Amino acid sequence: MGSCVSVQVSCDQLLNHLGRCFCRKLYYIQNLKENLTALEEAMEDLKAVRADLLRKVQTAEEGGLQRLHQIKVWLKRVKTIESQFNDLYSSRTVELQRLCFYGAGSRNLRLRYDYGRRVFLMLNMVEDLKSKGGFEEVAHPATRAVGEERPLQPTIVGLETILEKAWNHLMDDGTKIMGLYGMGGVGKTTLLTRINNRFCDTNDGVEIVIWVVVSGDLQIHKIQKEIGEKIGFEGVEWNQKSENQKAVDILNFLSKKRFVLLLDDIWRRVELTEIGIPNPTSENGCKIAFTTRSQSVCASMGVHDPMEVRCLGTDDAWDLFRKKVGQPTLESHPDIPEIARKVARACCGLPLALNVIGETMACKKTTQEWDHALDVLTTYAANFGAVKEKILPILKYSYDNLESDSVKSCFQYCSLFPEDALIEKERLIDYWICEGFIDGYENKKGAVDQGYEILGTLVRASLLVEGGKFNNKSYVKMHDVVREMALWIASDLRKHIGNCIVRAGFGLTEIPRVKDWKVVRRMSLVNNRIKEIHGSPECPKLTTLFLQDNRHLVNISGEFFRSMPRLVVLDLSWNINLSGLPEQISELVSLRYLDLSDSSIVRLPVGLRKLKKLMHLNLESMLCLESVSGISHLSNLKTLRLLNFRMWLTISLLEELERLENLEVLTIEITSSPALEQLLCSHRLVRCLQKVSIKYIDEESVRILTLPSIGDLREVFIGGCGIRDIIIEGNTSVTSTCFRNLSKVLIAGCNGLKDLTWLLFAPNLTHLNVWNSSEVEEIISQEKASRADIVPFRKLEYLHLWDLPELKSIYWGPLPFPCLNQINVQNNCQKLRKLPLDSQSCIAGEELVIQYGDEEWKEKVEWEDKATRLRFLPSCKLVLYNQ
Repeated sequence: MGSCVSVQVSCDQLLNHLGRCFCRKLYYIQNLKENLTALEEAMEDLKAVRADLLRKVQTAEEGGLQRLHQIKVWLKRVKTIESQFNDLYSSRTVELQRLCFYGAGSRNLRLRYDYGRRVFLMLNMVEDLKSKGGFEEVAHPATRAVGEERPLQPTIVGLETILEKAWNHLMDDGTKIMGLYGMGGVGKTTLLTRINNRFCDTNDGVEIVIWVVVSGDLQIHKIQKEIGEKIGFEGVEWNQKSENQKAVDILNFLSKKRFVLLLDDIWRRVELTEIGIPNPTSENGCKIAFTTRSQSVCASMGVHDPMEVRCLGTDDAWDLFRKKVGQPTLESHPDIPEIARKVARACCGLPLALNVIGETMACKKTTQEWDHALDVLTTYAANFGAVKEKILPILKYSYDNLESDSVKSCFQYCSLFPEDALIEKERLIDYWICEGFIDGYENKKGAVDQGYEILGTLVRASLLVEGGKFNNKSYVKMHDVVREMALWIASDLRKHIGNCIVRAGFGLTEIPRVKDWKVVRRMSLVNNRIKEIHGSPECPKLTTLFLQDNRHLVNISGEFFRSMPRLVVLDLSWNINLSGLPEQISELVSLRYLDLSDSSIVRLPVGLRKLKKLMHLNLESMLCLESVSGISHLSNLKTLRLLNFRMWLTISLLEELERLENLEVLTIEITSSPALEQLLCSHRLVRCLQKVSIKYIDEESVRILTLPSIGDLREVFIGGCGIRDIIIEGNTSVTSTCFRNLSKVLIAGCNGLKDLTWLLFAPNLTHLNVWNSSEVEEIISQEKASRADIVPFRKLEYLHLWDLPELKSIYWGPLPFPCLNQINVQNNCQKLRKLPLDSQSCIAGEELVIQYGDEEWKEKVEWEDKATRLRFLPSCKLVLYNQ
């Protein structure tokens, strides 16, 4: 038998404990009415304290101070308790009525007790917040201006003196607006960038620094959009406001701030009041600085003592050129330094020319190559008197050194885009292939690879610049002076100006008058205001016609296309008011590239089926298009883009796509489980998938999504789906690189998913966004990943995590993250306490920025160790997004 243990408890103690519990519950119920009244009065007092505090804060901020973080935290807690109070108080009447029914059962007693307890606890919380609202100090001097540090070239020579002069002039109390003028490529943007970065690094009372690129196509709404993004005005509601309404919003915000506005590359007067920019005065301490090529623009902006940015002097020019060429090349032969000095002098001190020619000559190590370079540069420059006329031949030397005619043609093609335009690499390469600069008939992948090689050549030659917004390397752009040089070459050095007609961003309302259509080879009318296109021009040589982004365009006559037998590229994208195409498009018998994306076309003309040479067709974001029936007649089609498509992808349409025997690239949107199943079962279509969007698939239709190996897949979006899990077809030894080209993944509104362990098999993933998925607990599951010996995220650059209330882990241990630039944790990710970092993470890449939206989250982060905390805590940055 087991022993028996006896426990004795005093009867009086037990009764006292039960009595206290009962009295407390009775108090919550009996005093409910009085507690509600007290809570309402306390809430009114708390709101009054908040109103008084906000007035003090506003006064301090108008004086150039910055509110304390404890003020922000207190105000946030008041907002939270106010919302909870409103929810609680909304059921006041029902609860008081329930209180009157004495014969209620135990369930009603429990409900009354719970409500009364909540009222009592909230009353204590409100009183506590009220007692803590008497701040003696509400603000302090701003420690650093809120702005974005901009990247600079690693080699900057000869600007130190003018930088100090410009900085001192701008900071002088008497200077409100400063203008920097000079010829293209002289270093004005670099100088303004240095000023921007100095503001970001100094404590001088400036609260916000705003950078805007204006360029020749001055559009108020674009400038307002850029400024709005910098100061937190964004989202659908703000975007739909008129220019006047946006100007009022910007004015109201900036009027309370000490700001610096930096406008790069303006070509005519910018009406600051139309944008919403307050006048800078000595009282508000605000400043405006801009760059321009024209001294007259400075005068029109009210700047009568502008600063000229001139070309470098002989010594500085040689110093810059020497650094670009490199000492090994200069020392490769004793005669080269003297010739190199003459080459540097031929660049006329223009920094852009010194950079371009210096980099071109960096690999030339024989005197013959240097003599030839000097001879060409000197000969061409002697034909022109003005400085600008000398620049073009100098830049042309870099063009002449390109390795082949096809590379030169690809370079010239970039001049068809507007100034400062970001050119998508993928789109540009498709143009090149269809134009025939790159042979894409046999192998599309090989042609694309060759296109990227050409882009690399042009970037390395400083003829293109890589990177766009957020340093997105999917884009390139062309410097203004280089673009002028490219247009000069395309016109056969101005001997045949009519060959290439570029009127991009000119504000045209109709097709320009052309002296002789018969000689026109390429025409670019991008980003204009053309409403209708009429006439029947005879264009026997025209191969390229850019008409994209004419948002007023409503009609193109059929006669217009009748005499363009050699047209191979027609871009009509972003013509949002264009609702139809003429049947005469069938007469474009040579057409290989047709882009109709983001237009309002309702029906494709039947004549489209006759375009037997068509290789590339883009129908993305055509939300009005009713049918693509008959698309299988396009027998040579290699690229078909159908993302963000209005029509549901049907089984019959999939069967039609399968009949496209030459199809190599497909982007597509799936919104039904039968279509998804059929697509994934089609080996031919799966092999072509480059981008796929899977939306609105419920759990009943597809509980587990099984993905096959898709080697060419680049981007995946899965949104609004009830899918419970995503797995990879086959075993891990086969699937370790089954998504070898997948670079971007966005998961949004998938409330059944627990993890994204399948991403282990995307070794080149660069962007990962996971949003608004209520059950995601881990990005990589330790249990599932134990079966695959793979270190994930070696190429990851951006990780964005938003509204993931159950997320506890990205990865269970520290990861190297050699390429990671940014982690963004926003909106309800409170359970994510530890980041997969240690002191050795991100050593090979750029400095990691950790953005967060809640101070409380940052305070609760658990770092791997002290060294990790010291390394990454300074990289944490509070970023609030409008919801």
